[in-house]
This record gives sequence, C-alpha cells and structure tokens, in this order.
Amino acid sequence: MQVIIISGLSGSGKSIALKVLEDTGYYCVDNLPASLLVVLVNHLQTQHHSHVAVAIDMRSGDNIAILPSQLEIIDKGIQTEFIFLNTRTDTLIQRFSETRRKHPLSERNITLEEAIQYEREALTAVSSLGHHIDTSSLRPNALRAFIRDFVSSKRDPTQLTLMFQSFGYKHGIPLDADLVFDIRCLPNPFYDPLLKELTGHDPDVIHFMESQPNAVKMLRDISNFLEAWLPAYIQDNRAYLTVAIGCTGGQHRSVYFVEKLALYFRDNAHILVRHRSLAEYHQHYARR
Repeated sequence: MQVIIISGLSGSGKSIALKVLEDTGYYCVDNLPASLLVVLVNHLQTQHHSHVAVAIDMRSGDNIAILPSQLEIIDKGIQTEFIFLNTRTDTLIQRFSETRRKHPLSERNITLEEAIQYEREALTAVSSLGHHIDTSSLRPNALRAFIRDFVSSKRDPTQLTLMFQSFGYKHGIPLDADLVFDIRCLPNPFYDPLLKELTGHDPDVIHFMESQPNAVKMLRDISNFLEAWLPAYIQDNRAYLTVAIGCTGGQHRSVYFVEKLALYFRDNAHILVRHRSLAEYHQHYARR
C-alpha cells in the first residue's frame, strides 16, 4: 500500500495536486484532520486500497501539529510519501486577490499577509517531512507535470531521490532548493543572435557551452563536490535532495548543466529533472 500525504500553504496548489492523483487512480481524501490519518489508513488497508492520497493542512486547525507523530505510528509496511507545496508570500497574495477567495485563517480578524505568515509558521514542523515543490512561478500545467513525474517514478523507497533543477535568477531562487549553484559568471549564449531563442537542450547551445573552458571546469567542480558529499546526504537518511543550478534567465546555461549532471549521477541515485523557466520562454517566443 502506498500513501501520499499532501500539505502546504493555502493557495499553493494542493487541490491541483490532489486532482492529478485522483486522475492517476489514487483514492483521494481532502481536508483530513491529522488525528484521523492512522485510522483512515488502517481502514483503507482493510478495504484493499493500494494507492491512497490525503490532503492535510491548516483547514483542520492547529491539529496539524500532530502529523509527524501520526506518520511514525503508520505501519512500517506501508510506503508513505510526503509532498509539501510552498509559495512566496507575494505570489499567494496575488492569487487570493485574483480569485477573490478567502484565506482559511481570515476568520481570525487578521490581514491576508498576516494570515499567510501565521500559516507558514504553523506549518514549520511539517514542512521538512518530505519532498518540497515551490509553486511560486509554476503554471497549473507545470505543477500537474511535476506531480505526475513524482508518482509515476518507480523507485526503491529506500533510495535517495536526487532532483536537478534549472532556474533563472530573475524569477527568484526556488524555495525547495537544498543546494544552489550560481553559474551566471559563465559566458551567456543569450547574447549570440543565433542562440538567443534556443535552449540548453539544443545542439548549438551544447556546443557553445562545451567550447567554454570555464564552463567545463565549473561543471567538473560541481560534479566533484556532489560526488564527494552525496554519500553523506545518503547516510543522513534523506529521501530527497534538490540541487538547483541558476543562470540569469534559466534558458541556456542552467538547462545544459542540469542535463549533464543528471546524466552523470544517474547510477548514484534516483534522478528527477526540472526546468522551471523553460515553459515561460517557450510561451514568450510562441507569442512573437
């Protein structure tokens, strides 16, 4: 039996994630009080449900604080995965303003920004339980793809999941990054008119990067660092490690680096690849 628990800030995309899991064949339960998690799992196990997804968040109040202890009680024979959705405060304020929805904590007679901050602090204890996804700059389709990739990956639950993520600094540093490498000091293909509208996936950009001695050296240095310290992260019983590689726009250099690193470490851990900014570039050039 596999149980996926989804939590995170209000407005971060939990409903989208739960709907994706439902469409994938999971038995889904929304807004479950944390105190009922073990009861629900035990009941569904007797009903022979093999794939279950549960959303637990602040809608059930401060009861969520007992979630870590509830997870420890669940039968060790049941595979549990935890996904926490995080989003920047300014993005959440914009989303609530656009949808005109009330924040679940708005009844406390506080401002929207205060409600978001209170919720963020209240979720601190559970935010470190599993895999983080920063949805600040993710469109709904991109989040759906992230969730599908996560659940479709057939991995050994005891094996570390190593996620390489490219991003553009002009869009902000991902909130879900454990390690961040800044490669903006390297030559930028963006300023070559023939490469400007390409990405780090394209052969011409790959050739450009591989012809730059500093790019080759930095890629080797990052690989050596990760190779030296990855065993320590594994011994720390981490389930996930997110390595973010950032350039200015997240289109050329960081994409190239992420693809190369994913290929290099494919035999050392379960690998996931994310390119946060590529969808925005593709949409921009499609409109031109």
